[in-house]
Amino acid sequence: MNWSVADAKARLSEVLRLARAGKPQVIGAQEPCVVISMEEYERTHPKEHLGRALLAIGERAGGVEFEAPPRGPDRPVTMPE
Repeated sequence: MNWSVADAKARLSEVLRLARAGKPQVIGAQEPCVVISMEEYERTHPKEHLGRALLAIGERAGGVEFEAPPRGPDRPVTMPE
């Protein structure tokens, strides 16, 4: 459903109830935004390990070289292989 900003403000509880029920709600006409449930957000935006995210950014930037510091007994591996 598409809501005007005024209607969404007035009926926020309904907007949230519908979003939680798995029905994304569109608010606004000129620059619309979508309200989804937290469950849907977490499903579509899985948490990524920061180290892996940084490496992926380097790859997308044209293969930026990155040399990881050496590991030793005082600096264990924290990223899963």
